[in-house]
Amino acid sequence: MNKNNIIELLFYHKEKALKMEGIFKRREIGDPMTLAGQKQIHVLTGVRRCGKSTLMRLLIDSLIHQGRIKPNNILYLNFEDERLAAFESDDFQTLHEAFLEIEKPEGKLFFFLDEIQNIANWQKWLVRLHEFEPIKIFVTGSNATMLSAEIATSLTGRNRILRIFPLSFREFLDARKVRCENWDFFRPEMRVAITRQFRNYLATGGFPEAVKTGDRSIVQDYFRDIVYRDIAARYRIKNILQLKKLALYLASNPGCLASLKKLQTTIGVRTHDTVKKYLGYFQEAYLFHPVSIFSYSVKQQIYNPQKLYCIDHGMAAEAGFNFSANIGRHLENMVCIELLRRGHEIYYWKDRRGREVDFVVCDKRKKVVQLIQVCRRIEAVSTRKREIAALVAAAGRFNIQRATLVTEDTLGQEEVDGVLIDMVPAWKWLLEDKEENRGHVHPPV
Repeated sequence: MNKNNIIELLFYHKEKALKMEGIFKRREIGDPMTLAGQKQIHVLTGVRRCGKSTLMRLLIDSLIHQGRIKPNNILYLNFEDERLAAFESDDFQTLHEAFLEIEKPEGKLFFFLDEIQNIANWQKWLVRLHEFEPIKIFVTGSNATMLSAEIATSLTGRNRILRIFPLSFREFLDARKVRCENWDFFRPEMRVAITRQFRNYLATGGFPEAVKTGDRSIVQDYFRDIVYRDIAARYRIKNILQLKKLALYLASNPGCLASLKKLQTTIGVRTHDTVKKYLGYFQEAYLFHPVSIFSYSVKQQIYNPQKLYCIDHGMAAEAGFNFSANIGRHLENMVCIELLRRGHEIYYWKDRRGREVDFVVCDKRKKVVQLIQVCRRIEAVSTRKREIAALVAAAGRFNIQRATLVTEDTLGQEEVDGVLIDMVPAWKWLLEDKEENRGHVHPPV
């Protein structure tokens, strides 16, 4: 690229990055001072349009206002700009020189590079900067190629992966300017307000632009872009109809057990391998997340069907069918993504009698530490008995004395066979996250 063009874009992108109008707080940003002081290259990755660029801009703003960095020590560039379509790996050196020429920085530099995976061999340049220059580097990317074996090998010991998700319920409330502290749960008027907001969150989901504008249909556009642009175009898939049918089926049935044979029949492909390949593409694009059965046997995990959850319950509701009939499934999807957001390693559990628990939460040593069941309503005696019986059976299997039953709006406790069952409304469970309850798998920013 022409150096003057690069200089023009540096000015344009930085000016845009420093403007904070219309941006609302993200709690996932963590402590900017801690992140800035770490040597590793921080890789912010996650599904398209989940807010990675906004988090990067919030990080820049926070570091400037805390006096950690000076504005002229910041390089910010978003490689999704079509004016950078001609940018090649050889232009990275020109970019660096152009930045030094126009900014004249002093001291430690901070590079913020958005969607850098669009440029071939980007990791080689970053490794050189990391090794030989006093530069702190943050990058974002929208698919799991950022974590591919080749990149992971080249960045070994130099990077930290920070997975970003759509807005949590607490962030949703922040965006709606609704304050909610623990003591507010017992105030009837606040509980009514929070319940109303929760229903909005259940329908809208957590993609920032949909929350900001109230236009849920935009999420359908994201879904199509992921399927057609991030997957079909990238992998040169010829039968796009089959890929689309599979994506729509999974969005319409979040959390259902999906065997390869059943999925093969559903979309009409010849082999299991095609289904496996498509599922792998969905996972790479962060569109669907697989949850395996809990077992100490790897063979059992491989041969049992997985459950597949959409990255955002609002996206599943908009892209799929029969939302009103699937509210229980969308609650389950919401809990799954929240557990992942909190950094937990999760599985589902099922015994030979068919009793099933939606989420088994494990620590780093694969010790079971939480059992969570999700059911929209438990007023019916048969439903209540079934859901509690599954939790009690799993608690006995894993020697746990307490389990959680997440519902739409039931609050209470019940002890059954020595196991204390906490029945918690989903909105309350979503707001009760504590640092000590967080896991240790790819913690978010």
